Amino acid sequence: MNCDPVIIAFDTSAAHCAACVLVGDRIGANIVKPMARGQAETIPSLLDDVLKQSGQSWNTVTAIAVGTGPGNFTGIRISVSLARGLSLARNIPAIGVTQFDATWLNERQNVVATVPAPRDQIYYAMRNSGIASATLGPQSDADALGLPVLPQLDTTTLVERIALVARQRLAQTDRHDKPIPFYIKPADAAPSKDTAPQRLT
Repeated sequence: MNCDPVIIAFDTSAAHCAACVLVGDRIGANIVKPMARGQAETIPSLLDDVLKQSGQSWNTVTAIAVGTGPGNFTGIRISVSLARGLSLARNIPAIGVTQFDATWLNERQNVVATVPAPRDQIYYAMRNSGIASATLGPQSDADALGLPVLPQLDTTTLVERIALVARQRLAQTDRHDKPIPFYIKPADAAPSKDTAPQRLT
C-alpha cells in the first residue's frame, strides 16, 4: 500500500496556468501553459491532464497546494477560489503558499526573495521578517537592503516549490487554514462611472 502523500499544486498568479503532482518526494508530472487570459476556463482541465500524466486521480489526491501571490489580482482569485472549492468538495486540505515562501524553500540565511510586479517594479521581502516585510518597489530598493537577493523562480520551479512547501506543512500539523489571496497593494481597478440603476417602488 502506497502511503506517500499525493499533492496537486497549481498557480495562476501571472500570465500562465501551471500545475504539478507531487507523489511523496517525486514530481510525477508538470504542465505549464503561458497565457495572458483564460485561466479560469483552462485550469480545471489542466488539473485533470496533470493527474492523468502522473498516473494519479482525484481519488488518490491527499492535499491541494495553491499559489496565493503576490501577482495578478484576478489570477490569484481564480486559483484560490478553485482550491477552496475542491477542498470542500473532496474533504481534503488546501494549503496556500506565497511566491516568497516558495522562493525561500530550504534557505537558512536571511535572504531577499523577489517577484515580478507591474511597471518594471518588484515585490520583495526578507526571509527572516517573513511575508510581513513584503513591499512593492524598484529592484534598487531590494538591492539596497544589503542581503543576498535570490533569483526569481521560473514558472515550472514555482509550481513545484508550491507543492514542496505544502508537503512540509502537511508533515508539521494536521490543521490548515483555508488559503487566502496575498495582496501587497490593492487591485488596479477603478470604481464604475456608470449611473446606478433607479430602484422602482
